[in-house]
Amino acid sequence: MCGIVGYVGHRDALDVVLHGLGRLEYRGYDSAGVAVLTSAGTLAVTRKAGALANLIAELDGTGRAALRGTAGMGHTRWATHGAPTDRNAHPHRDATGRLAVVHNGIIENHAQLRAELEREGVELTSDTDTETAAHLLAAAYASCGDLPLAVRTVCRRLHGAFTLVVTHADEPDLIVAARRSSPLVVGVGSGEHFVASDVAAFIEHTRDAVELGQDQVVTITRDGYRITDFHGAPASGKPFHVDWDLSAAEKGGHDYFMLKEIQEQPSAIANTLRGHFIDGRIVLDEQRMDIQELRDIDKVFVVACGTAYHSGMVAKYAIEHWCRLPVEVELASEFRYRDPVLDRSTLVVAISQSGETMDTLEAVRHAKDQKARVLAICNTNGAQIPRESDAVLYTHAGPEIGVAATKTFLAQIVANFLVGLAVAQARGTKYSDEVAREFAELEAMPAAVTQVLSTVDQVRELGRELADAKVVLFLGRHVGFPVALEGALKLKELAYMHAEGFAAGELKHGPIALLEPGLPVVVIMPSPKGRAVLHAKLLSNIQEIRARGARTIVIAEEGDETVRPYASHLLEVPAVPTLLQPLVSTVPLQVLAAEIARQRGYDVDRPRNLAKSVTVE
Repeated sequence: MCGIVGYVGHRDALDVVLHGLGRLEYRGYDSAGVAVLTSAGTLAVTRKAGALANLIAELDGTGRAALRGTAGMGHTRWATHGAPTDRNAHPHRDATGRLAVVHNGIIENHAQLRAELEREGVELTSDTDTETAAHLLAAAYASCGDLPLAVRTVCRRLHGAFTLVVTHADEPDLIVAARRSSPLVVGVGSGEHFVASDVAAFIEHTRDAVELGQDQVVTITRDGYRITDFHGAPASGKPFHVDWDLSAAEKGGHDYFMLKEIQEQPSAIANTLRGHFIDGRIVLDEQRMDIQELRDIDKVFVVACGTAYHSGMVAKYAIEHWCRLPVEVELASEFRYRDPVLDRSTLVVAISQSGETMDTLEAVRHAKDQKARVLAICNTNGAQIPRESDAVLYTHAGPEIGVAATKTFLAQIVANFLVGLAVAQARGTKYSDEVAREFAELEAMPAAVTQVLSTVDQVRELGRELADAKVVLFLGRHVGFPVALEGALKLKELAYMHAEGFAAGELKHGPIALLEPGLPVVVIMPSPKGRAVLHAKLLSNIQEIRARGARTIVIAEEGDETVRPYASHLLEVPAVPTLLQPLVSTVPLQVLAAEIARQRGYDVDRPRNLAKSVTVE
């Protein structure tokens, strides 16, 4: 989950690395550090607990002259082993101070390796698993005098998921990096090369990149790069071109990235749909299985975590309705541990924004071991989960810097619908004209979301009113239930409030005991036309809530006057087909959570203890 940048070239390395870290800080902000191979032949390191701004202040205070060079690396940390302190910040060095390493992931056998090093008299000065790698690398380098060989040797001893980037003062013109189940890309420039956790780190300098495969090591120099496997055999990465630029990773005049990304949701939906309906058929980005395999599916599992899991809950309603197939939605972290019944007729849909979410990746691997077919939904081109899947549908939402997912959630819902339509057309449960009609309704959604965004100021005003609340409850039915869960999650993530989402039918089975005067309760109303029975039941729930003095915040379809008398606050959204309602009803909840967090003085883009990409279990 940490952010890593490495650079070798002709520019000032410290400047390149710090700018790159600024665009990766969403991956971790417990501490930050840099290492530069200086022109004086030394390895200069500075690191500091807290946000990247603390590191920059430290560098400004001590002077940057000592960190001048054209090769270096940096790190922003999301803490796993060891508290977020100066001594646990990366880079970590060996005893001589001439080798440094930064690390993303978890070295699962670090305790055994640490004990081995201590028996050999090595003094470790941090609480991290990373420092063990630094000392092992130093010993391997002392033995062979070849940094890439030393990295390969040590990687074969490490268990777990990791990205390592290594520098040595004796080899000032190269940086060596390695990956196993953790993100790493190479940036290819003119007279300069980069390694990073994410292309956003070097997009200012180049849009040409190479994704590394599993268990690969790359050596970058000013003039090129070389990839091998962990045993030294030549290997190749997958070149790709980034189709967005630096401006896509900047705030664009908004107060924070999350608000910018909320505003980008209409284009995220449109971009995710683009190119997926050709000659009357739904087309996936990559399909490494034939149409007959989709026809043979008799059961679907959706596996995901967090916000992606909520998008999967919406997928269940659509796939069961359109495909007449049973669908189970599973938390990826639980999936493989309960021994699910899978076979060749099972389709597993794996949803992950980053494509590197470790729990979801392991669920994919378990499904593949059981011979199930796997279809990935992902926002990151060429990530590990898509590579290991049988089919891929990319959400083209663009980079999402805010840690709390917004535009990627709506893009995932749209992608889920495309998967459902693809399976329905393969199985013949929907005729071509029906698929075309459903796709046309999806194409109308960017305009509907744009209409919702015109009410942002009203929602932000409500957020200011609710900023002092201690608890907020969310209720929904049918596709409104996962929207309620997502609304509650956003408040937890951003405002650190106790918030709970419930299926509204469960209100009388316990949660009604929580109601008290003034308690805010958000109710997601279904359409009175599309789901009249459920609408009537939700209306009864609202009256039960009001009778106990609680405060009702109702999200309802425009023109639904039946709810107005019972709503303390009414937020209207456009009338859309029932299955598509989450695409409009979620947006006010995103804005509400962000505004409450802001009123409470919290960093909306970087909520505490969270990271954008969870690459450890």
